[in-house]
Amino acid sequence: MTRFATVADVKAIEQEQPWPDAMAAKTIYGLLSKTATAYPNSKAVTFQLQSGPKDPAETLTWSQLLAQVTQVANLMHSLGIRETDTVAYVLPNCNETVTSLLGAMVAGIANPVNPLLDAEQIGAILRETDAKVVVTLKAFPKTDVAQKVAEAVALAPNVKTVLEVDLLRYLSGLKSWIVPLIRPKNPASHKAQVLDFVSEVAKQPADRLIFDDSTEDRVGAYFHTGGTTGMPKVAQHKYSGMIYNGWIGSTLLFNEPDNIMCPLPLFHVFACHVILMAALTSGAHVVFPTPQGYRGEGVFDNFWKLVERWQITFIITVPTALAAMMQRPVNADISSVKTAFSGSSPLPVELFHRFEKATGVTLIEGYGLTEATCLVSCNPVEGEKKIGSIGVAFPHTEVRILNHGPDGVVECGVDEVGEICIDSPGVFEGSTYTESDKNIDLFHYDKYLRTGDLGRIDEDSYLWITGRAKDLIIRGGHNIDPAEIEEALASHPAVAMTGAIGQPDAFAGELPCVYVELVDGATVDIADLKAHCDTHVHERAARPKHIEILDELPKTAVGKVFKPDLRKRAITRVYNAALAEAGIPAEVVEVSESKRLGLVAQLVKSGDVTDDAVSDVLGEFTRPWAWKGA
Repeated sequence: MTRFATVADVKAIEQEQPWPDAMAAKTIYGLLSKTATAYPNSKAVTFQLQSGPKDPAETLTWSQLLAQVTQVANLMHSLGIRETDTVAYVLPNCNETVTSLLGAMVAGIANPVNPLLDAEQIGAILRETDAKVVVTLKAFPKTDVAQKVAEAVALAPNVKTVLEVDLLRYLSGLKSWIVPLIRPKNPASHKAQVLDFVSEVAKQPADRLIFDDSTEDRVGAYFHTGGTTGMPKVAQHKYSGMIYNGWIGSTLLFNEPDNIMCPLPLFHVFACHVILMAALTSGAHVVFPTPQGYRGEGVFDNFWKLVERWQITFIITVPTALAAMMQRPVNADISSVKTAFSGSSPLPVELFHRFEKATGVTLIEGYGLTEATCLVSCNPVEGEKKIGSIGVAFPHTEVRILNHGPDGVVECGVDEVGEICIDSPGVFEGSTYTESDKNIDLFHYDKYLRTGDLGRIDEDSYLWITGRAKDLIIRGGHNIDPAEIEEALASHPAVAMTGAIGQPDAFAGELPCVYVELVDGATVDIADLKAHCDTHVHERAARPKHIEILDELPKTAVGKVFKPDLRKRAITRVYNAALAEAGIPAEVVEVSESKRLGLVAQLVKSGDVTDDAVSDVLGEFTRPWAWKGA
């Protein structure tokens, strides 16, 4: 692999491999064909329906994957899909999800959709992307995906064909007999034709495309953001941006002998672009355990045994998953693992140390976002890892810290906090979102994408996130728009004003929390407000975990809810509860704003206590702490 230890290494890579000259192929199909030619019999992707270390699994070699993707692309073309037409898929992880993603991108535009969204949101995305074909599950026990998609397709009249994937084929023995008997009925509530995915794919030629694979750079995928108010925004991803993500992985991380454990969903850019595209470029092997990934039954209990089974060299994870792993013993031989890569949300310092101590595995934290086709930066694989930072920018990615000043946009100095803005091959300048009005004021100098994250760059060029310019609540890497919570509670007759924020959580990073101001003279209890949220907040993850009634919400001079004060209140409450539960004689007496660190909890002692004791408790959270007056 190319050395990646210092900023100087990044500059050297940029000079030796200028972009776009470094592109190994100009299209997704060209990239897949090149890898399949180089490593035809090497493992490409493996899917395991159940989590047991000896449970059956299906592995596709690179030549088999190329053949199946060719068939899927041909099927889509035969269904009328052309380069500007959309194929949506609403699927959990399985091998058909991989081939649907790649085949749809070859024939037209792939649109991965989160199966956990409700029918109305799925329908809104299908309308926004003008999807003509939808690939989804055939009705299956313990999941309502098929039923929700049927309702969603009824809301999207331009969908002409629904292709159903039946997970029954992955079962054997008694379970394969039982599932057809208990399979839920799925009466179609739409007018689209419904076809079986596997049988339709089998009708297509596997040795050639029945259409020309254009070499022009174009939009190949639509990925919706995690917002939960109304219709999530849809970001456009071009071939060049996706290939760039693959190039980074193959240049800095992966080789053909590597085995990558990826229990992340294939509707998210992390799994699709960072991992799958890197495998497509390098020839590495990706393992997807269970349809629900980390959420799958028994995955955490069997995780280390699965690592041993597949001789995993790279673990792809997120902070919430790391926290769950640390609640289980390392009960297998994991000596094959070189590195674990964590992304999607900030990593608590204490969790970082605990993981490395328990496993002996190097942990790397990185940063990316859907709007930039993902990758932006990470801590150097071979160099200094500044815990709490998100490392240095990848080759051909430029990060600038910019702020609006009296004289317009100004660049911040070393360690000065401002908005993180980026330019890279993954940034679709001017047209990030499908809706043009969403692109207004999204760029500085018509080039640098405004991420909405606040951060700073230190003297060694390491990037640090200190907060968010946007109000999004990030729960375990899932973006929650506070507006949905606020609008839901505002519909309650006793509620005058609300302010929803993310309160610190040792497991999920943040959990939704809402503060409420009542109408004059009104009375209501918390249980009533919670029941109202359960009914009116559609997404389960967005339902607040803490509701508190205040006499008056803090407000700005123009009457807007002043959320920094609410965040300070939440940090104080959560941190003090954690300290009290642990029997630590200290408490938060103030939360202050640091230009370098963002919100910092200020503590005082009420007895004998060491810094290490406090760090053991508060190190679980992402917001820093300090002794008051120190």
